[in-house]
Amino acid sequence: MISYKGLEVALKEKGIGKTELSTELGLSTRTVAKIAKGERLSKRTILRIASFLGRSPDDIMQELSDNRILQTLREEKSVNLSGGLYHTLQVTMAFNSNHIEGSRLSEDQTRFIFETNTVSAGDGVPIDDILETVHHFRAVDYVIDIAEDILTEEIIKQLHYIIKHDTQDSSLDWFAVGDYKRRANVVGGRETAKPAEVHKRLQKLLDSYNAIRNAGIEDIIAFHAEFELIHPFQDGNGRVGRLIALKECLRHNVVPFLIEDTKKAFYYRGLAEWHHEHNWLIDTCLDGQDTFKRMLDMLDVEY
Repeated sequence: MISYKGLEVALKEKGIGKTELSTELGLSTRTVAKIAKGERLSKRTILRIASFLGRSPDDIMQELSDNRILQTLREEKSVNLSGGLYHTLQVTMAFNSNHIEGSRLSEDQTRFIFETNTVSAGDGVPIDDILETVHHFRAVDYVIDIAEDILTEEIIKQLHYIIKHDTQDSSLDWFAVGDYKRRANVVGGRETAKPAEVHKRLQKLLDSYNAIRNAGIEDIIAFHAEFELIHPFQDGNGRVGRLIALKECLRHNVVPFLIEDTKKAFYYRGLAEWHHEHNWLIDTCLDGQDTFKRMLDMLDVEY
């Protein structure tokens, strides 16, 4: 659902109505009807209206969701609210997800970067740890913005690009930022998909997953496991995979799960043994969902 409350306010301040707006901009009756019904307009149309009214696109069109968690995140993100769910999720997820992958930044350092957009990381912290922390904040923003869109390869590649661009890896000729791996790799001693197999295997996984009309927590965990076993990128697969899981939980109105760094060994065991025993990973992710619920309870967010 789309709210055009900001558009109504802007029109009132300008002293015109929707009929005059449509005449001025040559909008079709169908476009005017979409505004009245709260339906989505094209980006081009929104930009034209916003430019004419001297407002930003976000001012005149806001997405509303029946998912209370997603709606809270969008509302708080729009004003960069301090101390709420958006703030807490950004810091907690960036710290844990990056720490699982070897980042040396502490949670306090991660919070400082998010809150001040400056660095006070101390000696010996690799620049990539800092960059990938900032990139993770932007990736969560992207997930919140496109949460309700159907999951595609383009979204997955964009998440990888957001996380890995401008890092040392991106300077390597053979490292494909925002694209699938070009060299075969292993994870935990296990073989993963060969570069030539990635597109076909991932598209098959997406087709099967997207055919599920109302995915539940176990469907999302299963997708996450299979995605990590394909391991489509040269690096960054874990962070991208956990961001996808966040997006899909928000899309299907499922309380997300947050894997804490202290549970890394159980998480890795669950991924490694997925094809032999599903319950290990499911139990770890359900524990991560309880972690997220405690955060919602602390902040008094309904779910």
